[in-house]
Amino acid sequence: MEEDLQACAGIVQKGDPDRFAATMAAKSAARDVLLPVYAFNVEVARAPWVTQESMIAEMRLQWWRDALAEIKAGGIVRRHEVVTPLALMIDAGAAEVLDQLIEARRWDIYKDPFEDQAHLAHYLEATAGGLMQVAAQTLGDCPADIARDVGYALGVANWLTAIPALQEAKRVPLVDGRPEAVVALAEGALLRLRRARARRGEVSRVSAQAFLSAWQAEAVLRQASKEPLRVAEGLLGMSEFSKRAGLMLRAISGRW
Repeated sequence: MEEDLQACAGIVQKGDPDRFAATMAAKSAARDVLLPVYAFNVEVARAPWVTQESMIAEMRLQWWRDALAEIKAGGIVRRHEVVTPLALMIDAGAAEVLDQLIEARRWDIYKDPFEDQAHLAHYLEATAGGLMQVAAQTLGDCPADIARDVGYALGVANWLTAIPALQEAKRVPLVDGRPEAVVALAEGALLRLRRARARRGEVSRVSAQAFLSAWQAEAVLRQASKEPLRVAEGLLGMSEFSKRAGLMLRAISGRW
């Protein structure tokens, strides 16, 4: 188990350094839960990008769906450095949410644009929102809609930050790239973050540690809302000092 957790930590540290930093700011017991969940997310997120062959990418995602099916069944689960500890941390309900995350990730395989704004919202809801739900609820008591609101806000912030890279990869990341549409997307995410914060009392302190990963979301979304042209220019984000100080403050105070 210790070796598996170390492997998961290495995967997250390399593939998602900001989420790794947030995880390291959590309590030790929480880290043991979060690392397999986040390592799973890294592996699934990169599966569509490691090959140009859509069939191979589909097969990679299906492998993870099959692993989740084994977890949901409650029987023998394949031996794997991520799947094995993940199976010890999540239940069948969480496995179903992660399966929906994988299904949404199929969009990453192809270069088709989103059908409409609702399709983009569903993608972010299923990926970022679903991941946050599993992380928070696996730690402790947390209403699903609160976790999904925080996750969606983080998802939009990360998505807007990644726009230049996605466009360079020949993807069409936004349904409407006009500045006013970017502002609307950012404002909608901020609204959901404020809605979640209004219900802080419903989230257990241990579950709230999952929300450390969203410590930069508000700042990035406010930047996009006030200066939407920064999105296309790749200028969203906090300074390294602000990132570290902000994370430390959230970890100490427990407020999100």
